[in-house]
Amino acid sequence: MAVHNFRRLEIWKNSMELTKSVYNILSEIPIDEKFGLKSQISRSSVSIPSNIAEGSGRNTNKDFANFLSYSLGSSYELETQLILVQELFNIDCEKIINDCQQVQKMIFGFKNNLIKN
Repeated sequence: MAVHNFRRLEIWKNSMELTKSVYNILSEIPIDEKFGLKSQISRSSVSIPSNIAEGSGRNTNKDFANFLSYSLGSSYELETQLILVQELFNIDCEKIINDCQQVQKMIFGFKNNLIKN
């Protein structure tokens, strides 16, 4: 059985920190975006650690790798949304974007390592 304890995984811990950082900037986005971009950002950021956690409970490394792919996809979606926030509302998201890119690299590396084993 290939079950991993997600709470011990650095990719999960870092993605949780990323999500908290994202939630801290959501208040800076205009209120009229509550059901638009703001909602999309919160969903994509929460999806990253959630898919890591869900995948960690799967029976095979291949199944876990699939959930890591979903998590990676959500991280690219989040990065795009943060770039939009910067361009549309002039909110500095550079640190969070960099953190997002670090999480992407970690997920990609962990996924590749998981597939090899």
